[in-house]
Amino acid sequence: MSICPKNKSSRARRDKRRAANFKMSAPTLVKCSKCGALMMPHRVCKACGAYNKKEIIAVGE
Repeated sequence: MSICPKNKSSRARRDKRRAANFKMSAPTLVKCSKCGALMMPHRVCKACGAYNKKEIIAVGE
């Protein structure tokens, strides 16, 4: 059984308490299996246009 609060906590007070755990995190980057450039996982590589060693998008240079 939890303790019953005496007074209602305002949204601002509640959210200030919850904000202590919220932090920005750097995006996860992996090497492209075809060209070796850094890219986000499970997405088409912007450098070579490949996904899972297959060319998906033709990148003009």
